[in-house]
Amino acid sequence: MSYVDEVIEMVIKQNPAEDEFHQAVKEVLESLRVVIEENEEEFKKNAILERLVNPERQLKFRVPWVDDNGQVHVNTGYRVQFNSAIGPYKGGLRFHPSVNIGIIKFLGFEQIFKNSLTGLAIGGGKGGSDFDPKGKSDREIMAFCQSFMTELCKYIGADTDVPAGDIGVGGREIGFLYGQYKRIRGLSEGVLTGKALSYGGSLTRTEATGYGLLYFVDEMLRSNGEDIKGKTIVVSGAGNVAIYAIEKAQQLGGKVVTCSDSSGWIYDSEGIDVNLLKEVKEQRRERLTAYAAERDSAEYHEGKGVWTIKCDIALPCATQNELDIDDAKTLVANGVIAVSEGANMPTTIEATEYFLDNGVLFGPGKASNAGGVATSALEMAQNSQRLQWTFEEVDLKLKTIMQNIFHNVDDAAKNYGFEKNYVIGANIAGFEKVVDAMNAQGIV
Repeated sequence: MSYVDEVIEMVIKQNPAEDEFHQAVKEVLESLRVVIEENEEEFKKNAILERLVNPERQLKFRVPWVDDNGQVHVNTGYRVQFNSAIGPYKGGLRFHPSVNIGIIKFLGFEQIFKNSLTGLAIGGGKGGSDFDPKGKSDREIMAFCQSFMTELCKYIGADTDVPAGDIGVGGREIGFLYGQYKRIRGLSEGVLTGKALSYGGSLTRTEATGYGLLYFVDEMLRSNGEDIKGKTIVVSGAGNVAIYAIEKAQQLGGKVVTCSDSSGWIYDSEGIDVNLLKEVKEQRRERLTAYAAERDSAEYHEGKGVWTIKCDIALPCATQNELDIDDAKTLVANGVIAVSEGANMPTTIEATEYFLDNGVLFGPGKASNAGGVATSALEMAQNSQRLQWTFEEVDLKLKTIMQNIFHNVDDAAKNYGFEKNYVIGANIAGFEKVVDAMNAQGIV
């Protein structure tokens, strides 16, 4: 049995019932096989893969809080500090009922390579809770966040671990979390990113993941003789990533005709009205039915169906494993030329392979959605300098980072004989930097 197969088998055995984590490890290690087998004996002697797939620290803790009726609730909090070889742990906090240790570990493992690809000094981590912010009052959100941070604050810091937002954790939640950290630790430092501008946040952070996704797609298309201008684009999701991906896509000349939330999806033949979408989702916090009710060209459909719409470019920006093999077959049959991930691992392995086998340009999330964490690292830099850069300065740095990510991924794929396979290229490019740092620092 090869070293890669041994480690995959070990991960499954040691981490039972963590399907998402198994999936992430298998996808990464399979694509790294060509690199590892070139020098398998040395990798195995130093247990590089075992050290890579085992987090440096896993935290699981109780989060008690009181609702507006005086009822006490108890949720579970997590923080997985996966790898700090190239810098402090960096990765979001997710508040969603689906959160469990397997999902947090899959996200944290992916974050190692994504953060490495940015070229910035940030390691990989992830955290969150099975708490559901939907339907909760601001006071209830605050009560939960303060309880969550009361425990988490013992393990994070500006030079140790710098969490950010993710699903269910936006500016409101970051504010409550930061306030409690500062209250307990007595430190005003860049310990959380995604902060409001009034207390250390960065311009462009809200837009960063969605904008970064399109900067990556634009560079990928241009490098393959294509252009976003005039292309029909389908997007899933209606959260932060999806909204700003839609906005940037349309600024670049594309026509985005779909978005979705957990209840259903919108098809808008005239192109998504970004201002209306922002009002519905960011200000009024309503479902997409409200968008359809106010837009004559929009059709609302229950359930899943975004991927049935004929398009040139597909951008999954909602959640993991939302685009499966049947969806991939539909998209390819309808003539899709590019798919790029705005969410974390939204495309199943089978669907990814189908796209690659059929010549579709595929941007893996660890590369294409790295704009959010890249701008988080830029926020950390601004905090350290006690400065705030302009929107244009941050946006230009973000665009440059995303273009560099594409070319590093493209070069790695070509160097190992996998031209246009950006999945393998992203994993190799991210892996090589992390392993260099791990080897330099000894057996730790």
